[in-house]
Amino acid sequence: MTAPVLVVGEALVDIVGTAGRSPGKNGTKATPGGSPANVAVGLARLGVPTELVTRFGTDPYGDQLGAHLFGNGVQLAPGSVDPGFRTSTATATLDSDGVASYQFDISWEPPALTLNRGCPAVHTGSIATVLEPGAEAIRKFLGTLADQPVTVTLDPNARPTITPDPVATWSAVQALAALSDLVKLSDEDCAFLRPGSSPEEIAAELLAAERTQCVVITRGGDGATGVTRTAHVEVNAPAIEVVDTVGAGDSFMSALIAGLSARGLLGPARLRGLDEKALCEVVDYAVKAAAITCTRHGADPPTSAEHAGRWS
Repeated sequence: MTAPVLVVGEALVDIVGTAGRSPGKNGTKATPGGSPANVAVGLARLGVPTELVTRFGTDPYGDQLGAHLFGNGVQLAPGSVDPGFRTSTATATLDSDGVASYQFDISWEPPALTLNRGCPAVHTGSIATVLEPGAEAIRKFLGTLADQPVTVTLDPNARPTITPDPVATWSAVQALAALSDLVKLSDEDCAFLRPGSSPEEIAAELLAAERTQCVVITRGGDGATGVTRTAHVEVNAPAIEVVDTVGAGDSFMSALIAGLSARGLLGPARLRGLDEKALCEVVDYAVKAAAITCTRHGADPPTSAEHAGRWS
């Protein structure tokens, strides 16, 4: 692979603390985050060239983000660093089990979106796909990719504090999913967006779109489900001691893309050849990447060497 995977979406700083403690006290700390930015870092650590289209400022939080992204080998698209922009933040509160909930202080308007020649995949998701005016820019951009030799992946990563109406949000997710080859959801996304529906029913709804070829639903400590029109796999998660879950879903997403890349299923292939064996392998690889992240503080995805060393 020569051209980088293109990731589009927010980069922000997570202010992480435990329930009952105020930011800045009792060990609460600020760490680089934002779901798409986390995916970009995860891809780069797994050896996949990656370019991120985002927007953050040159304030102290922005400097922290820039150092983190550059330090992990993520290319930044022109216009992503804007001196006039205030870097966004998310306050992440951890419960007694290490599970995070979020409150956001964010605005989103990306720089110009263009597809570089040879780009094998475009990934987007999270707040960037629902918060205007940037969400409209993403919808229009994905609409231009229908005839391009590129694989599109989507992780809606629903945030009820940003989009509290599940019916309207599900409609928006369906519209974006119809422009995507692969859609990844969490069980929490499913419970919010389609309460009462099983993972199989949700996958069937999304696979009804002509372009969508694969739906993957993560189930936390229970692993993940992968579904195509011809295959269905259930992958268990390894037993681990959870430190926190911050960034675990993003590590899963980046490893899923990396696994597909390693099998030549991105680019013009658009997942053709993703049979049951390959689906099981890439979902297992992603589950194990997420598991490593859960054993560490914050959004800290594994490198390819760490992944191989832990699970080989």
